[in-house]
Amino acid sequence: MGDTAAGWLQAAVLGAALALAHRPLGDWMARVFTSQTHGRAERLVYRAVGVDPAAEQRWPVYARSVLAFSAAGVLLLYGLQRVQQWLPLSNGMAAVGPSSAWNTAVSFVTNTNWQGYAGESTMGSLVQMAGLAVQNFVSAAVGIAVAVALVRGFARTRTDRLGNAWVDITRAVGRLLLPLSVVGALVLVLGGVVQDLSAGTEATTLAGATQHLPSGPVASQEVIKQLGTNGGGFFNANSAHPFEGPAAWTSLFSVFLMLVIPFSLPRTFGRMVGDRRQGLAIVGVLAGLAAASLALTTWAQARAGGAALQLAGAATEGQEVRFGGPLSALFGAATTLTSTGAVTSLHDSWTPAGGGLVLVNMMLGEIAPGGVGSGLYGMLVLAVVAVFVAGLMVGRTPEYLGKKLGRREMTLASLYILATPAVVLVGTAVAVGTDAGRAGMLGAGPHGLTEVLYAFTSAGNNNGSAFAGLSANTPFYNTALGLAMAFGRFLPVLLVLALAGRLAAQGRTPVTAGTLPTHDPLFVGLLAVTVLVVVGLTYFPALSLGPFAEGLS
Repeated sequence: MGDTAAGWLQAAVLGAALALAHRPLGDWMARVFTSQTHGRAERLVYRAVGVDPAAEQRWPVYARSVLAFSAAGVLLLYGLQRVQQWLPLSNGMAAVGPSSAWNTAVSFVTNTNWQGYAGESTMGSLVQMAGLAVQNFVSAAVGIAVAVALVRGFARTRTDRLGNAWVDITRAVGRLLLPLSVVGALVLVLGGVVQDLSAGTEATTLAGATQHLPSGPVASQEVIKQLGTNGGGFFNANSAHPFEGPAAWTSLFSVFLMLVIPFSLPRTFGRMVGDRRQGLAIVGVLAGLAAASLALTTWAQARAGGAALQLAGAATEGQEVRFGGPLSALFGAATTLTSTGAVTSLHDSWTPAGGGLVLVNMMLGEIAPGGVGSGLYGMLVLAVVAVFVAGLMVGRTPEYLGKKLGRREMTLASLYILATPAVVLVGTAVAVGTDAGRAGMLGAGPHGLTEVLYAFTSAGNNNGSAFAGLSANTPFYNTALGLAMAFGRFLPVLLVLALAGRLAAQGRTPVTAGTLPTHDPLFVGLLAVTVLVVVGLTYFPALSLGPFAEGLS
């Protein structure tokens, strides 16, 4: 079977698997977050942290809970890295430097998982498991909790309560992420992914080269980094390493794990607001944008410019050549359309068009389908903007799911749209305008700008993938990218929760003949166009100076 046919088959199998999982997983998540009962283990957690699970929170309290939980995670993870040399299971690793420890702590707590270091030579087993792997669970749970709070804002009327952040986070971990990660880890172990706690004292021969076994449970870390749409990898080769991606089907299974929760959350949204058609409309937009991105990315990589690349059949330098170019394109598209950040190829080696497309995937706000939770709340904010634009065109007060969208609601939505681009573009400008920032650029001209733009886009959108070619493990980039991750995560979270509070306080406007239907194909098209126009207006100048200019040169 040729690479092209294999690529189409892989995409078809992935689409079928996501379609099969969409309904049962979406319904299960709806039951998890609407249940009135608490498990025995959950009650122990609430008692330990001093939380009354029956007490619901107003949006400012919900936001303070999320911020306090995340701040505690940053401090704990930073501390673990700084005293690593004195901890058990350190595997002889020295303490992580201050700037790298700060960057890593913020990275994993914000669900970014950007890594400026090689895990196998920097982190011991305890820090990997008790620090990084734990944050893979709880940072993803925070995103789900915020999305659920926004959905409650649409579903509830005349209340100032959005639920309980501690309950939502606990349920997301215990009832969703942990069970799914156990099943996923078993599948990967059966596929040949290593699950081992040796400290590098054993070795095996793979493809003629001696490889040391990892000093941590790779299968468990691999599955939760994908399921929680977290990037990062134990090995510097990331998911291209044979211990993390031993076969084509395990790589495809990793892509499935990245997408399954974000693609199922719209079903949860439809169930919780009492109109499943709304969830179908949202998933229709997600699927359409994802399919278009995959088709364009695959085309860009297969239609490489230059005689040598055309004779080779594609741009294969730096790619996962074991399984063919289409699977590399599929993995690259999926990892940048979500907040995963895992890679099987160096995007720095892609064609200018291919590298520009994965950059655009992140600039979309990672809403097709996006990160766990963050993709849904990002798409719902854009839906609010789309409804507002439609209302302006017909001269009606815009309404979405029976909630009027007035000045305050649109102010919050507008600030949400502007927050991440401001972080990305300001950070990029500072980096290319300073000696410390330019010193890390391997490339020159448009390609060098793309390296820096990609890094801040990845950090600001909490993606975590790297373009490569940028020496980012420096005090300047560790500090700057850490700030970009923090602002890129928590500013949107605060705005989303404030919007949820405004919506929940409203009554419900009855549907009339003049109400814009938000479940039909016309709205699906309007929402998709809104996404593309917002991104185009915001990032087009920067893209023109980077990958577009390189592609035309």
